[in-house]
Amino acid sequence: MSATVSFQGIGASPGVAVGHAFVLDARRVRTPKVKLTKSELEGEVLRFKTAIELSDRQLEELKTRLDSDGQEHGMILEAHRMMLHDPMFLVEVTRLIKEDLINAEWAVRRVGKRLRHQFDNLEDEYFRERKSDIEFVADRLVRNLMGEVVDQELEVPPHAIVCAHDISPADAAMLVRSGSIGAFVTDLGGHTSHTAIVARAREVPAVVGLGKACESIRNGDMVAVDGRRGLVLVNPTEEQLALFRETMRRQLQTEQLALKTAELPAVTSDGVRVRLNGNMEFPEEIPSLLAHGAEGIGLYRTEFLFLNRALPPTEEEHFDSYKQVLQAMGDRPVTIRTLDLGGDKVPGKKADKETNPAMGLRAIRYCLAHRELFRVQLRALLRASAFGNLRVMFPLVSSISELREARSELEACRSELSRQGVPVGKRFPIGIMVETPSAAWIADRLAQEADFFSIGTNDLIQYSLAIDRQNRDVAYLYRPLHLAILRSLDAIISAAKKANIPVAMCGEMAGDAGLTMVLLALGLEEFSMTAGQIPMVKNVIRQMSRKDAMVVLEQAMAFSSAEEIERFIKADVERRFNQGELMGTTVPRNGDG
Repeated sequence: MSATVSFQGIGASPGVAVGHAFVLDARRVRTPKVKLTKSELEGEVLRFKTAIELSDRQLEELKTRLDSDGQEHGMILEAHRMMLHDPMFLVEVTRLIKEDLINAEWAVRRVGKRLRHQFDNLEDEYFRERKSDIEFVADRLVRNLMGEVVDQELEVPPHAIVCAHDISPADAAMLVRSGSIGAFVTDLGGHTSHTAIVARAREVPAVVGLGKACESIRNGDMVAVDGRRGLVLVNPTEEQLALFRETMRRQLQTEQLALKTAELPAVTSDGVRVRLNGNMEFPEEIPSLLAHGAEGIGLYRTEFLFLNRALPPTEEEHFDSYKQVLQAMGDRPVTIRTLDLGGDKVPGKKADKETNPAMGLRAIRYCLAHRELFRVQLRALLRASAFGNLRVMFPLVSSISELREARSELEACRSELSRQGVPVGKRFPIGIMVETPSAAWIADRLAQEADFFSIGTNDLIQYSLAIDRQNRDVAYLYRPLHLAILRSLDAIISAAKKANIPVAMCGEMAGDAGLTMVLLALGLEEFSMTAGQIPMVKNVIRQMSRKDAMVVLEQAMAFSSAEEIERFIKADVERRFNQGELMGTTVPRNGDG
């Protein structure tokens, strides 16, 4: 047996899997470089346009085929179709063919490379990952120009570990159709790559960002994957396999219990009722959230609507998306966050280069600086409110004036729709994301004018501890149990309760079962997280009493360093629940607040 090799990547979708490697040979097709004569140019441009039409038809057929099976990814494939018809892309490729006298394949690669470079310097991980879409679209075009087969059906053995340099959205969509994939392992990608999004939506373990690991994995190798820790073992020992299989057994047991307890309320042993909601990005995630016991949507990120397009989404596109989610959730509350992007990611807008985009013109600041863009979204939300139980929240609020201005814009849009005779729903709650230190410090004043709070711990921790969460050199400083963070959370929750408004948490801390006891002790009664996190958090809540949790937190906060608090809390959690894996590491993802 070959020696065991260990690889460390990014845990993109939690879960453990063991199986034989199925290696996807996704090497890019070699692009021919041909110099043309002037007499060949017209025919070459026509060949390029024909490849565009063929690629568009393929994506449409693939989307239809997957939709008929009730599968997701339709929006991603639709985004690829829009990229094919992006005027900038079409004009630039045609210009290169004509001016440089080169073949279409070569021109497509050159334009694709230029566009990808524009994504490299984006601060936001979610949009930086989108450069892979350009690669996939360019690759499809080149293959069609060369007459190669695309979208080939893949026969993957049951429970196989799919290993690849990268996986296109089309391939990922087809791979999960059978429902028998054991896990995804890729060299490229991050938390927001398509593979990661697909894996989380379908609850398939995934480790991405492994560098060149897949080059050394061979078909048939035994592979063990830990999607929470980002660990991949190739040809593990019998002892390691036994540990992985035992973890898989416990996970299956937990999943079965989750399905049995999905309808049970999250109530502590001393009678405190807690609401567990879900975080979502795509409407296709709703069935999984409901199956795992989500009582509503605590965070619906709307940024995906702006993905891979030449122009921002129309009011009708916004409206259709929100209406679909509200109708699917029925009477359950749906909290929709308004646009949380900076100008460097909004399509159709001239981007000003910012030295520090994380603290620049983004989220509510950008929307208030570009009222026409903001109003399109607000009008759509008002119209959609007639179809369900809507709550709207504004991100990155740092002052009272921002909240007042945003509410004023909403009311102006309401009056405008009324004058036009456009139906809207009843008035709905308007809340804010509390994710800046300034908002935490004036939470008592904000609570007088907001209908609810939702705590975005990712940014709150980043800004409070003065760390760039994209910088690996300071990643170790990201400490949710830092005393400053605990005191901030206490102040925010206390201010909301004093003002008698609901307070929720939708950042990564909310889904970490190892921190549930701490949040209970602080008085939090509404959590929002991914589908797979709900069962474990509910399990902790139903076995804890708030009174006991408050005693533990009081003892923990007597310590001064984050390390001391972490050790104390971890020891108590392991003693109570006898399962060390409960105390996970909270890793922030951009866009989660």
